[in-house]
Amino acid sequence: MTSLCKLRGVTTEIPFGPLPSDQSDVRYLHGPDSTVQEGVPTGTITAFEWNDSTAYPGTSRKFWVYVPAQYDALEPASLMVFQDGQFYLSPDGEVRGAIVLDNLIHRGDIPITIGVFVDPGVFEDVEDPDDRKNRNAEYDAFDDRYVNFLLDEVIPEVTTRWAITDDPDRWGICGGSSGGNCALTAAWLRPDAFRRVICCLSSFVQMPDGNPYPALIPEAPRKPLRIFMQAGHRDLYWNEPEWNWLANNLRVAAALAEAEYDFRLVLGDGGHSPNHGGVLMPDALRWTFRPTGAEQTGA
Repeated sequence: MTSLCKLRGVTTEIPFGPLPSDQSDVRYLHGPDSTVQEGVPTGTITAFEWNDSTAYPGTSRKFWVYVPAQYDALEPASLMVFQDGQFYLSPDGEVRGAIVLDNLIHRGDIPITIGVFVDPGVFEDVEDPDDRKNRNAEYDAFDDRYVNFLLDEVIPEVTTRWAITDDPDRWGICGGSSGGNCALTAAWLRPDAFRRVICCLSSFVQMPDGNPYPALIPEAPRKPLRIFMQAGHRDLYWNEPEWNWLANNLRVAAALAEAEYDFRLVLGDGGHSPNHGGVLMPDALRWTFRPTGAEQTGA
């Protein structure tokens, strides 16, 4: 049995796989693009500490810059920013960002891309472990404070050392959970900078004044964004009338569809786990960075 879909006039065959009966306890297996491959050159990773933020006074954080082996200073690279940087970078985690970039760049599936993996800020002088974290204040807010923090503080530290294109069609931003709505908000408010978005299991429901996007997207002039979304059938409060992570992701996707955005939604099983989004990361990057001239319907 084969499921067929049309892609640029060519039929793509997808192998049959039975759907699991239990949607709450599902784990997806990583593909070869998420594992170290023989003969693939390894990029370099440089760690930075940022303890003097203007946007978020009193916070400290780390960020890491991945530079592919193929980088040439004479050819400005594309840029991909990942929230929750250490988690997205860990070679033993669900996303394995540097490994994925190594494989995709080596094969020419995406352009030569510098990855910036940024951790959320913490208040080092605060004892309570919950109060120390500034993650939700940074990621869930619907304002331009965080994206301007990236543009004014973090990215200049990168561009003084490595050449990055100024083409916003080659700048992407990615995150999961609260980092997912953070990624969409960054691109929504600053499409002059970021136009490629990957958001997984986004916590739109946690935004302080509620999820603005279902109402906002159809009313605003269409922005030049390309958006990859991943959502889960059993995300938090999936069958509740309030605080429903799944429903809010579906409402955002519906608004994007009705407003004729270049977007893709992948809906999987499982709960509020980074597993599925991590497994999808190679495909998400390929789709997000596909050539601008590619056919927009289904590509």
